Amino acid sequence: MSRLDEMAVFAEVVEAEGFSAAARALGISKSAVSKQISRLEDRLGVRLLNRTTRRLSLTEAGTTFYEASRRVLDEALAAETAVSSLAEAPRGLLKLNAPMSFGFLHLARVIPEFHERHPQIVIDAVMNDRFVDLVEEGYDVAIRIIGGMTDSSLIARRLAPSRAILCASPGYLARHGEPLQPEELGDHACLIYSNLDRRHEWRFSGPQGPVRVKVKGPFQANNGDALCSAALAGMGIAALPSFIVGAHLLAGRLRPVLCGFPLGAQGIYAVYPHNRNLSAKVRAFVDFLADRFGPEPYWDDGLDRILVPVPPPQEG
Repeated sequence: MSRLDEMAVFAEVVEAEGFSAAARALGISKSAVSKQISRLEDRLGVRLLNRTTRRLSLTEAGTTFYEASRRVLDEALAAETAVSSLAEAPRGLLKLNAPMSFGFLHLARVIPEFHERHPQIVIDAVMNDRFVDLVEEGYDVAIRIIGGMTDSSLIARRLAPSRAILCASPGYLARHGEPLQPEELGDHACLIYSNLDRRHEWRFSGPQGPVRVKVKGPFQANNGDALCSAALAGMGIAALPSFIVGAHLLAGRLRPVLCGFPLGAQGIYAVYPHNRNLSAKVRAFVDFLADRFGPEPYWDDGLDRILVPVPPPQEG
């Protein structure tokens, strides 16, 4: 038996929580499973499972070996899928999760074009600003706007940059003045995106290095469109992505603030579980989005001409 087969038997015992259930799933005898696990432990020189008459449990070495085995088995499955999917037309149900604002403003407008190209794919889109567990909730792919990936169980492909812009209505700035330094934001009404861990701290890159400012204000929400509406109504200063406020900035309904102190850069990513990384439907959808949105997204067209830093006032 190959080492990959050994890993598969061991993983099945762990996931089935017993030798009998694993034997039924594998179509072999219970004694064959037990002998295979014993041979594996002998070869590795460690005990992988604690066996009692009532249950099995993993040893520390067993936990390490199971996690490594699961990764190897998933990669092997992905390799087989990659080859078989080359001759497979993209089809089936694609379960998609996306942030509400980006999904409504940009994903929804391109999905009809994707459907024309791939009519055999049915998209079930769930749009919300909750950070979903793709594997647990059965999503094929999610769109995430993040600074970078930390979850090693997921594969990420960067689709486009996401520029965060500080902005306010001309009316608000006429009444309250325009801040010229980040520290002045403490005297302003700031509109807070409540889904962030550090929601009351805005981080800037300044000429002298990073700047962190504590902010507060009369309104916070877990949705960018709601904050944009409040900013348009003159309620305060908001830090929002250009894919929400770009058109308002170009039309003059909002004005950029503190352009010389850019906010932290993020990216728009398509993320998907390892075990679905090369399915034809996921590959077709992610390739389409990367081509449609990146590398320079259409919603940023024209913004550079108005995102010009305001020079500091001259003394004297």
